Amino acid sequence: MRMDLNSDLGEHYGAWRMGDDERMLDIVSSANVACGFHAGDSRTMLATLRAAAERGVSVGAHVSYPDLQGFGRRPMDPDDEELEADVGYQIGALQALARMVGTEVVYVKPHGALYNRIAFDERQAEAVIRAIRGVDPALPLVCLAGSQLVEQARGLGLRAVPEAFADRAYEPTGALVPRRDEGAVLHDPGLVAERMLRLVREGVVEARDGSAVRVEAESICVHGDSAGAVAIATSVRDRLVQSGVSLAPFAVRR
Repeated sequence: MRMDLNSDLGEHYGAWRMGDDERMLDIVSSANVACGFHAGDSRTMLATLRAAAERGVSVGAHVSYPDLQGFGRRPMDPDDEELEADVGYQIGALQALARMVGTEVVYVKPHGALYNRIAFDERQAEAVIRAIRGVDPALPLVCLAGSQLVEQARGLGLRAVPEAFADRAYEPTGALVPRRDEGAVLHDPGLVAERMLRLVREGVVEARDGSAVRVEAESICVHGDSAGAVAIATSVRDRLVQSGVSLAPFAVRR
C-alpha cells in the first residue's frame, strides 16, 4: 500500500507568519504552495519552493479566489473569464519561481472557498479545469474525494486526484463538516492517525454521527495552519509507515 501526505504551505505574507513550514516539509510528500491570492508573497513562495526542492518534496499550485483579507475562505462568484485568468495567473507565477530553484510545479490544488465551491459547482469547476489545461494539461487536479468534480475533471481530460482530510470531520454524505460547526476540526493526533489508517486499509472514515463513509483517496491532507499541525502530521506519517504503508507523492517532476 502507498499513500501521499500533503499540506498547505507557504501561507505567510510579509512579516505575518502561518504554520511551521520547515518542520512540515520534513514530514509530507507533497506541498501545496500558496500563490499569493489567499496568502503567500513572492519571497515566501520562492523560499517554500527552495525548501521543498531541498527535501525532494513534490510541489503543487495552491490556487485561490483573490481574498487576502479572508484567507481565501469567503465565497465568491467571479465570471468564467476572470476565474480562468486568476487560476492560470497563479499557476504561472509559481511555475516561474519553481524554475528559479530547480524544481517544478507538478499538480494543482484549489484552496478554501474555491476548493469547496468547485466540488459541486460545475460552471466554476469548468473554468478552473480550462485554466489548468491551458497552462499544462498534464497537471493533475486535487479534488474532494466523492465529489462530482472528480468525474468532471476526468471527463474533460485531466487527471483527478481524490483527497481525504486527516484533521477534518465528515458528514454522513461524505462532505466535510463546515468549519463554523463545533468539532469540524480534529486535534487529537492519535485519533486522527487511526482514522487515516482505517481510510488507507478499508477506504472509509467515521462520520460525526458514527456511520462509516466510503472515501476513496489517493492523498491525505493535514492543514498546515491547524493547531498542532506538526504533531498531527507526524502521528499520521508514523502510524501509516509502521503499518507498512509507503508514503510517496502522487505526482513527481518529469
